[in-house]
Amino acid sequence: MPTFSAYDGTELAYHEKGEGEPLLVVPGGPMRASVYLDDLGGLAARRRLILLDLRGTGDSAEPDDPATYRCERLVDDIEALREHLGLDRVDVLGHSSGGDLVTLYAARHPKRIRTLVLVTPATLAVGGVVTVEDRMGAAALRKDEPWYPAVETALREIAAGGAPSAGWDVIAPLTYGRWDERAQAHRAQSAAQKNARASMAFYGEATFDPPVTRAALAELTAPVLVLAGGFDGGPNPARAEEFAALFPGGVCQVQPGGGHFPWLDDPEWFVRRVEGFLAQH
Repeated sequence: MPTFSAYDGTELAYHEKGEGEPLLVVPGGPMRASVYLDDLGGLAARRRLILLDLRGTGDSAEPDDPATYRCERLVDDIEALREHLGLDRVDVLGHSSGGDLVTLYAARHPKRIRTLVLVTPATLAVGGVVTVEDRMGAAALRKDEPWYPAVETALREIAAGGAPSAGWDVIAPLTYGRWDERAQAHRAQSAAQKNARASMAFYGEATFDPPVTRAALAELTAPVLVLAGGFDGGPNPARAEEFAALFPGGVCQVQPGGGHFPWLDDPEWFVRRVEGFLAQH
C-alpha cells in the first residue's frame, strides 16, 4: 500500500488497481474509505485507478488538526498526491461529495486537470441544492417497488421538517438502481467505512464560495463529464445537466436505471461511458 506525506505531514494512503493510464479517484461519503468504490464496475481493466483514502479514512492517518477535514482544506491533499505521482496533468474522477472536492480542486488548479469525471456529484460547491421534491420525484419513478410506501412516508416526514420515524436507513433503497442483496450489503458497510467526525467537519460553515467557484469553472478548458443516474434524486438528471452547463467543456450523460452508485447497477454501461469519454481526450 503506497503512502505519501500531505502538506502538514499527515501520512495519506492510496490504492492502485489495474494498469494503463492513471485515473485519480476521490471518494464520497463524505469521508468514506475508498474501498466502497472497489474497481468501479471493472474500470480497472481499462485504467490504473489511484484510489485515495482521504485523511482519517481507510489506511490514511488522522490529522492533528480536525479542521483539515473541511472540504476546501482537502484540496491540498489532492494536489500533494498529484505531485507525489509526478504527473503534470491528471485525469480525475470524483463521486458524490467527492464531486464537491474535485470541483474545488479544478477551480483552484485548472491547469492540472486533463479531464474531469463527476459521478452523481454533490454540487454545493457551486451553490447547487437537492430538494425533497427532487428525491420524491426520483422515488415516484419506483412506486411499484415493495419498499416505496415506507420511503414515501419518510420523505414526507423530512419535508415537514422532521426525521423519518422509521430511521434514515429507510430511504437507502433510493440510492441504488436495484435494491438487491449486493446493494444491501454495500449499504451495510457504509457506517463502518466512514469517519463520522470527519464527515461532520467536511461541510463546515463557510466552506464554499459558489460565485467565486462558478467564475473559476467558467475558465476551465478541460473536458468534463457529469454522469447521473436515471433513478438518482441527488442530483437528478435535470440538476446534473445544469451542473454540466457550468463547464465550457461539460457534457452530461444519464445512466438508465442507475442510482447513486451507478457502477453497481450496470457496470458495462458505466465503464463504456467513462472509458469512452476518457479515451476521446
